[in-house]
Amino acid sequence: MSSKDKNTPLDDIAISVRNLSKCYQIYDQPHDRLKQSIYPRVQKFVGKPPKQYFNEFWALRDVSFQVKKGETVGIIGRNGSGKSTLLQMICGTLNSTGGTIETRGRVAALLELGSGFNPEFTGRENVYMNASVLGLSREEIGARFDDIVAFADIGEFIEQPVKTYSSGMMLRLAFAVIAHVDADILIVDEALSVGDAIFAQKCMRFVRKFQEQGTLLLVSHDENAIKNFCQKALWLSNGFLQLFSQAEEACNAYMKYCLGQSYDDSLGLESLNSENKKKKGSEKQEEQTSVYFFENIANSSGWTTGHAQIISVEILSPKGQLLQVFEGGEKIRIRICASIGEPLVSPIIGFFVKDRLGQPLFGEHTYDYGRPAVFQSGEKLEANFVFQLPLLPNGDYSMTVSVADGNPHDHIQHHWLHDVVLMHVHSQKLRYGLVGILFESVAINKIS
Repeated sequence: MSSKDKNTPLDDIAISVRNLSKCYQIYDQPHDRLKQSIYPRVQKFVGKPPKQYFNEFWALRDVSFQVKKGETVGIIGRNGSGKSTLLQMICGTLNSTGGTIETRGRVAALLELGSGFNPEFTGRENVYMNASVLGLSREEIGARFDDIVAFADIGEFIEQPVKTYSSGMMLRLAFAVIAHVDADILIVDEALSVGDAIFAQKCMRFVRKFQEQGTLLLVSHDENAIKNFCQKALWLSNGFLQLFSQAEEACNAYMKYCLGQSYDDSLGLESLNSENKKKKGSEKQEEQTSVYFFENIANSSGWTTGHAQIISVEILSPKGQLLQVFEGGEKIRIRICASIGEPLVSPIIGFFVKDRLGQPLFGEHTYDYGRPAVFQSGEKLEANFVFQLPLLPNGDYSMTVSVADGNPHDHIQHHWLHDVVLMHVHSQKLRYGLVGILFESVAINKIS
């Protein structure tokens, strides 16, 4: 921790952790637990040194750090490093062995999937119970209940016992609750890795809006997510705080450590390479990529002024064929059609593609490619974008589409739709970065 952090006024600190430790007692046999509850007292009473019938496991040791109000901090580390233990103690659901934790403001957390829910209660009952634990009165919950249900979007299941829910439905309801309790500090574990692409985008929009005024703690094994979302990152290893610094610095140090751990196991690497050689010798598989497009305009969300409306979005082959599956890297055409409700002087149609974290990857609008005449009420407008489809890493993506009036610097958005098209990329070839490119040729040669 830098001297600057130490001198930060207390009013600017959202979370303060000092010398935090957590020790678990591990018993080899069930009856050792009974021995531990009786024998040490008797031994101490008769003047003998008390014997310990358990092994100590320290999940955290002397961890100290501060998070300022409004900061987003990522927590990284391998499984078993103490990340979830730390979050549970900050939330108050787990007692510490030593040290102190101070939080300023209302804390809402999304930890293990289904934590805080009673499986026998209905979704409605769990909303009231969960929100009341987070500090809302019954009247406040009642006023927000419809918004919570709309955000979760699980339909009639809100009246069914939670034990009948799928993991995705459980996540939807849990996130909907924490999104409506006006938290000052939001803590999110790996739970967001569960769920469909549409809800993931909805969650990302909420998280990014929350970052504007709230404090966020995020646990993720996704290095790019930590770098994109967080100003700082905290690296835990075997219960010890290894580094607390800028997100990129901490992630790079963690990745270097992980690679070092992997490459030191030379025997394992040789064995793996040997197996790969056997597979390559017995069969040769071609690299294949599939990009699946799913039109989703009926279920997309956004806003409208009524002056214009997106009525269709199509993904076409170069010959104009409507397809859902592409190989990736080929030329495609996106056709967007809109109807005009009120006269538009300078209509603009645009789109951009986002990854599962809501990061815009690529897109374009029509303004710089020629502007049609004034469009009157009742007329229709069509925009065509022809380009080479980028190479995308495996995962889920979505497309946002809009129609506006004006210019790129001064305009009014008349219809904005999230998740109009869903994309799923499946490739056997490992790709690096957020967006890949096609290489005309790649060669490696020995030179004299």
